[in-house]
Amino acid sequence: MATTFIPDKVQRVRQRSGDRMFASDDNGIMKQIHAIHVPDGRDFDVKPLLRIVENILLRTTSSTTLTPALPGIPLGSNQAQLDALEDKTLQDGSSNMIDLLAHTINKISCEISCKCTSGGDAHATAVAVFNILSSYSWDAKVVLALAAFATTYGEFWLVAHLYPTNPLAKSVAILKQLPDILEHTDALKPKFEALSSLIKVMVDVAKCIVQFKELPPQYITPDTPAMVTAIAHIPTAVYWTIRSIVACASQIASLIGMSHEYIASTMDAWELSGLAHKVSNMYGHLQSQLYLCQQHINDKKHIEAYMMLVRLFETPHIDNMKIIRVLIYAKDDQPPLFDGLSKRKVSLDILRRKNVLLFISELEVPHEELFILDQMYQESRQDPTRPESQYEVVWMPMVDRSTPWTEEKNRQFETLKSMMPWYSVDHPSSIDLAVIKYIKEMWGFNKKPLLVVLDPQGRVVNNNAIHMMWIWGSLAFPFTSLREEGLWKGETWRMELLADTIDPIIHNWISEGSYICLFGGEDMEWIRKFCILAKAIARAAGIRLEMLYVGKSNPREKIQKINAIISTDNLSHTLPDLHLVWFFWVRLESMWYSKMQHGKTVESDPIMQEIVSMLSFDGSDQGWVVFSKGSGEMTKAKGENIVRCLSDYDVWKNNVSSKGFLGALNDYLREIHTPHHCNRLILPGTTGSIPERVVCAECGRPMEKFVMYRCCTD
Repeated sequence: MATTFIPDKVQRVRQRSGDRMFASDDNGIMKQIHAIHVPDGRDFDVKPLLRIVENILLRTTSSTTLTPALPGIPLGSNQAQLDALEDKTLQDGSSNMIDLLAHTINKISCEISCKCTSGGDAHATAVAVFNILSSYSWDAKVVLALAAFATTYGEFWLVAHLYPTNPLAKSVAILKQLPDILEHTDALKPKFEALSSLIKVMVDVAKCIVQFKELPPQYITPDTPAMVTAIAHIPTAVYWTIRSIVACASQIASLIGMSHEYIASTMDAWELSGLAHKVSNMYGHLQSQLYLCQQHINDKKHIEAYMMLVRLFETPHIDNMKIIRVLIYAKDDQPPLFDGLSKRKVSLDILRRKNVLLFISELEVPHEELFILDQMYQESRQDPTRPESQYEVVWMPMVDRSTPWTEEKNRQFETLKSMMPWYSVDHPSSIDLAVIKYIKEMWGFNKKPLLVVLDPQGRVVNNNAIHMMWIWGSLAFPFTSLREEGLWKGETWRMELLADTIDPIIHNWISEGSYICLFGGEDMEWIRKFCILAKAIARAAGIRLEMLYVGKSNPREKIQKINAIISTDNLSHTLPDLHLVWFFWVRLESMWYSKMQHGKTVESDPIMQEIVSMLSFDGSDQGWVVFSKGSGEMTKAKGENIVRCLSDYDVWKNNVSSKGFLGALNDYLREIHTPHHCNRLILPGTTGSIPERVVCAECGRPMEKFVMYRCCTD
């Protein structure tokens, strides 16, 4: 029965085809092919010819209803791709090159047609083609063979397409028996689908081999491992592509005089599918090697671009534009900057000869940092006559290019960009990989935001001015190390330095000469006890005392709840926003980092000693206080000591008249101080380099160093 006979026959044909297909894939065959490879040194740019071939094969597989389009190119929807290929072909001026190669193409076409019509052996036919192409390079061999096949295949489909309406085509079609063939399209469908698949992968292999030829020799050499592998495998890929061309041509030739023997089409389709699978595997392997070669080239280009960037920053310039244009390049001649105020794209010239602060961060910028930086930026713009207004801020987002740019990332980027009143790059792709490498290696970017300062000539005057910005705001302009040193020389440890910028009310208290108490911690029981006691002692001492709760660093929901209780019970003033609580502590960390950068230590610098004491308070589990009167003397204490001191007010109250309230308070604190203590100093690991040696601000002994990992949730 036919239902049992056909699979058996197919199985026998499959076995014979498999033997023919893979028996030739051995060293002996490739030695034979290499022996007739004698290139004469002529170098042809075959890419324009390959475009013509691709154009023909795309049109033949999508211009008729007999077979669907190539995989991935839906029937009737690839007109734009075909037009683009045609435009490139017309523009590249390939006619002279084709004139030189036309004879060879025709010779190959005749050779294949003759051998296929007479039923010649596929390998022998392929060898005959290689003999014709012996003097050509491997890329030229495969493209010329494809061109020869494209002429035959194109002519076949041209006649098939025109015969219903063109008398000449109809006459030719009758001689080729095409009307009879096209009446039985369903039976031939598997064969033409297999042909389409094989043709596509043959074109892919040819394009891949041409791409290897086009790799720039200044960035990659033949002894590069990926190139060594590719060079070894390209001849085999060329051989099997030409074998596949012979198989395709044989199938077309077999249609003439085929009559109604459609049973053979299933077996023919299997052979074509087997070749498509084999050549596709070879294509995949070549593609992987091409990817490695391109990675090697990109790495070389990035190193070259990086070194150019290093030299550029070492070279004096008239203005900053050469530097700016390298850091942010205009893609497709589009303005690469986005103005956060006007909400429109602008050119880089807007930054010419200005002080530029590059705000460098990942897409996840802490809202606290953005909030405070926004406030400072807006303040600097309020009076255009001030020199602080002479700088511009540009956001440069650092994006991991090894992961896809998703819609979620794009939304995150656009949301952040819309929140910033300054300039931003319009898209992260405007920042080259070499620039990202430079920012990380030369400016030390590592997740934590940076504020790199360029002067009007493009010189880097500060690798990270964000600490100066947190401490002094726009008063730190022009944000140079010299300016930073000068600002510290004029500073003393006073309430203005510690907290004046946190809340305007502190400035009023200082002006009024009030006693000011800042306190923190998370123990609500201690907070309530201290506030009630402090108010009672202030009344007893007849002093005006203003109190402000500043919580702990990295404030979260718990501090928010404490703020609410303090406000509801009228225990003290609180900061109106958790961003300001964060800012109080980040300013102290910035002070520590700034002092450390200038070589200051607890032993050598009084302000550094006070900063470390404050950071130690935050590292402890208990409350703490800092007292001052106006901008004068300050005193501090841990929670249990200050409560004991205030509870013993009757013991030291007589000294208030002679020493003043703070003097008497401080003396008694020293009296009750015990040498036993345990201070913890928690420094952010991303702030900068952590010193090997830090001494305790209280006793002067070296502190023991530990590594701590902290989660920021309550």
